[in-house]
Amino acid sequence: MSLAPAERFARLRLARTERIGPVAFDQLLKRYGSAQGALDALPGLVRRAGGPSVPPPVQAIEAEMAAGQQIGAQLIVRGDDAYPPMLAAVDPPPPVLWTLGDAGLLSRPSPVAVVGARVASAGGQRIARGLAQQLGQAGHVIVSGLARGIDTAAHEGSLPTGTVAVLGGGIDDVYPPDNAGLYDRIRAEGCIVSESPVGARAQARDFPRRNRIISGLSRGVIVVEAEIRSGSLITARLAAEQGRDVFAVPGSPLDPRSRGPNELIRNGAILCEGLEDVERAFSTLRTLREPAVDDPFRDAPSEIEPQLLDRVAALLSPTPTPRDELARALNLPVAVVAAALLELDLSGRATLLPGGLASL
Repeated sequence: MSLAPAERFARLRLARTERIGPVAFDQLLKRYGSAQGALDALPGLVRRAGGPSVPPPVQAIEAEMAAGQQIGAQLIVRGDDAYPPMLAAVDPPPPVLWTLGDAGLLSRPSPVAVVGARVASAGGQRIARGLAQQLGQAGHVIVSGLARGIDTAAHEGSLPTGTVAVLGGGIDDVYPPDNAGLYDRIRAEGCIVSESPVGARAQARDFPRRNRIISGLSRGVIVVEAEIRSGSLITARLAAEQGRDVFAVPGSPLDPRSRGPNELIRNGAILCEGLEDVERAFSTLRTLREPAVDDPFRDAPSEIEPQLLDRVAALLSPTPTPRDELARALNLPVAVVAAALLELDLSGRATLLPGGLASL
């Protein structure tokens, strides 16, 4: 699908609207058919639900686009031909991406993520660098997060063959600062990707979103070294939820950095000692499937009464609840409940989650 410039602008503006994440963005597009239609409907939705979801002024979006153009970045929004096909299979995909460098790398077949500890051992860095080099020579693009340690080694090993760095902050936020030289090399020879606005500085809440893109861009994720509670294991969990292969390099039980990969193997991850293990897994007939087309808003009413919003909200809890289950409990069509949940999310009274789930 080729998008008109006005709709691309509207999709960026909708994505930058407070409280509208990937799930709400996806559902607003389905309910109103376009980002501009969703923006036109937002004032009425906010008035009924009492929410804070007010789109940023047009001037703010113009300024973001101008900042991106000034540094030579490319904007990719959902629906663009250049949107990465692997990431499009995520439910739901990130609404927008900024890229620097060769965006064509994002559409190469069978990319592989290599992630791991920031404070990595010399041996772990050597393994990551060697794996990335082997995989790159075999035709795989390597995806990682530009962090210290394993990420840095993976990028260094795959620079000659194709590497993608996903950032938590804006596309121009070099973090950590001591990787500025590597950032410049990837910008020149590979590709840098960010979901955040141009000029944004990375905050703790940005890294789970970054990890979701790392796994979403990849056919499989290899964890080299990681402690039990680490961002690398979050990336592995996201990869499993997205239907991607999860690989782990085993290590000594005496090193706490091996506990993460060893635990992954214990729980069913593929043991990885080299290229052959990855190629063997990829040679299976299992293929990634596009998300099922889900139109929960078919025959949805144009307006939801405040009393109905209260009834739906009363059934929610901190535990995610399926949308269909709420519809059965209320004896209402799914379309009505879906519309109510979307308005509750925009008002801050509920959180929409992938897979048709919602929680307080």
